[in-house]
This record gives sequence, C-alpha cells and structure tokens, in this order.
Amino acid sequence: MSDTTLPFLPFARPDIGDAEIAAVTEALRSGWVTTGPKARAFEQAFTDYLGGNGLQSIAVNSATAGLHLALEALGIGPGDEVIAPTLTFTATVEVVRYLGADPVLVDVDPVTLNIDPEAIRAAITPRTKAIMPVHYGGLACDMDAILAIAREHGLKVVEDAAHALPTTWKGRLVGQLDSDVTVFSFYANKTITTGEGGMAVTRDPKLAERMRVMRLHGMSRDAFDRFTSKTPAWYYEVVAPGFKYNLTDTAAALGLVQLQRLPQFLERRQHLAARYHAQLAGLPLVLPADAPAGDVHAWHLYVVRLALGARLGRDAVIQALSDRGIGTSVHYVPLHRHPYWRDRYGLVPARFPQADAAYQAMLSLPLFTAMTDADQDRVITALHELLG
Repeated sequence: MSDTTLPFLPFARPDIGDAEIAAVTEALRSGWVTTGPKARAFEQAFTDYLGGNGLQSIAVNSATAGLHLALEALGIGPGDEVIAPTLTFTATVEVVRYLGADPVLVDVDPVTLNIDPEAIRAAITPRTKAIMPVHYGGLACDMDAILAIAREHGLKVVEDAAHALPTTWKGRLVGQLDSDVTVFSFYANKTITTGEGGMAVTRDPKLAERMRVMRLHGMSRDAFDRFTSKTPAWYYEVVAPGFKYNLTDTAAALGLVQLQRLPQFLERRQHLAARYHAQLAGLPLVLPADAPAGDVHAWHLYVVRLALGARLGRDAVIQALSDRGIGTSVHYVPLHRHPYWRDRYGLVPARFPQADAAYQAMLSLPLFTAMTDADQDRVITALHELLG
C-alpha cells in the first residue's frame, strides 16, 4: 500500500513562479488592470509564437468566449447545424446553442479518441454549416481529412484547441492550419494558464475585426484605444449587440511569462508521458495514443482506459487511488449522457459506441509540470498494486 501520510497529489496544478508573480504585480502597479498594453503584447507574442504568416490573435476571457465569437463571426445562427464530437466538454457545443443553432454530435476514433472523419461525413445535412474538431488531450485530429470534407461541402472549420498548445499536425502548429478560426484555452489546468482566458486565432481579417468588436460590447473602439487615443476618449459607437469577453492586463501579464516557459513546460510533459508509457506498459491498461512520428502531442491529459479483464473497474480504481491520496479525473462524461443534450436531441449511447465504451473505462492520471518524478512514482506504484 502507498504511504497515506504523504500530501494529497492533485490531478493538476498550475505552475506559477516568481516571474509570473512579478509580472502581475507590475501590471497592477501600472494602473492598467483591464484590457490594455499587456493584452496587446500577449496577442502579438502569441501570433509570433505561432509563426505569424498573416495570423491575428484575439485575447478573450475564456476559450468558451473565443468559440462563441468565432461562430458568431462566421454567421452561424438559427436553423444551422454544427458537427462536433460527443467526447468533449460542454463548452464546445453550448456556444452553438447560444446562437440558436444545433450541434450534431458524432462518435470518435477508438484509438485517438478524436472526432472520426467518417462520422463527420455521415452527419452532414443541408443545414450543416461548420465542423468543430477537438484536439483531445493534446493530440491533433486528422486535420487533412477534416479540411478535405469541409472543402468538399463548403463548410467552415473552427478548431477547439483548448488542449492543443503546442500540438502539431504534419509539422505545423495547431493554429497555423487552414481552418477558419482556432481557439486556445488558458484555464488553470491547461498547458499555459492566465487563470481564466483564451485566444482566438485566424488569418481572415474580417473575422478578426468582427471578433474584436463583439469581444467588447460591439463597440467600434475597444477600451485600450479609447484611453490611449489622442482623439476624444469619450466617443465610441456601438455597431452590434456584443459581449463582455475581453482579457484583462493582469491575466495577460501572467500569460506572457507562461508563454515564454512553454518550451520547458512541453519538455516536462513529454518526460512525464514517456515515463507513464514505459512503466505502465505491462498493466491491463489501454495507454493513450502518441503523436505520429515527427509531430508533437501537447500532453495536456494522460488518459488511460481499463482493458477488458482488468480486475478492477474504472470507478473502483479512481476510489482506490483517492484512498492513497492521488487525484484523478474523467475526460469526459460524453455529451450524449448529459440530461440537456440527451433529452433535447434524443441521444442514446448506441449511437456513439466508441465514445461510450471509452468513457466507461477511462480515467485521467495526474500530469502537470510541477509534478516530480517521485510524485509520478506514487501513481505508477499504486496502479501496479491495484492492477498488477
């Protein structure tokens, strides 16, 4: 048995150091606490990180906000359908309902747990307007297949890249691909964090402008412009009924430092994932798929599935790990099992056999950059005790 006198090991914990604390303190002392120069600098740094090449980055207060802005800018509205995987967090598709449109949920690939391109193709109707792939756990979807389907049917593509910084597909960073908008998350447990926050990225200047206007009440000038411009600061025009989705400078200051640390964060996540891969290989577990050769898995999550014949079920393993002071999670209860989506669209598990089977066997193991090898050894030892 593991030593229960050890401190509780959480499933995730943000990696915040003195540099982040100093940057946020500097932002607070500057007098700019809402959207201002730090938010602008963060947008530019993010664009630069992705390689520029015509990209524009729009900082927002959550990835949910970014997804909403993206679909709104693309003109998604009542009567439209947007295809998305059932194995995702509800934020991916709740934004479709914000606009009065309908999400169409489809199954996932049994190996990658990413959206199945053939399921996308089968779900297209005359009402379909967009596809929302989710790069599950930090592993890129088959974007060649998805973009080909979109071109064939004249559909928009909005990538939910909440898990996918710095994931690559065919050697290109997610965010550089040929979709319409890509949206990243900086929530507390993501690969970089601003506490709450996100970034929408696009090459289309019209989409970028619409998202910027709608990000702050539909005003023709944002707060930073109004308070730094030499023209009268009080004047602005409301050109649309917008939202309140801007990122604060205090959050952006944190993000700027975290972005600088991203290469080290990735290296640590890759190290931890490789150790799990090596040391869990003999157990009755289905380990997560790695990225294809030459590509990068961001390793936001490390999701294992109990194999057939394992002596304990998923829930029992979660409880036994908790008893040993080890936190886990489940990503995700598929949307077709949640009352709102199930009842509104008459969804049944039989329509999603891969996602449903994966859900019943899966758990997410602790993986975060401040986690030590000794922390990880506790998890590995406990799993060998329980399943070996």
